[in-house]
Amino acid sequence: MLIIHATFPIDPDSRDEALELVRDLAERSREEDGIIDYRVTTDVENPDTFRFFERYEDEDAFDAHAETDHFETFEAALPELLAGEPEVTRFDVESASPVEL
Repeated sequence: MLIIHATFPIDPDSRDEALELVRDLAERSREEDGIIDYRVTTDVENPDTFRFFERYEDEDAFDAHAETDHFETFEAALPELLAGEPEVTRFDVESASPVEL
């Protein structure tokens, strides 16, 4: 499994446009083969920071996602939406299991 955690600081003046783009991106991404989960949230301490949590079955699913129209649309718009440098971390995971609370 491949996990991506990305943080994007969004310009407050571009927040509404960014929200529209990420809603479409997340919705359409969850329909792709090989994507286990794809979520975008806003930070509770800074609502202009968007956090992406993406889980892919494998590298092929991740590569296919990067070639979709909805990803390319978001990627093209992103530089105009940002208020700082994004941070993206990749995790290669061999196993995962639920944690009892």
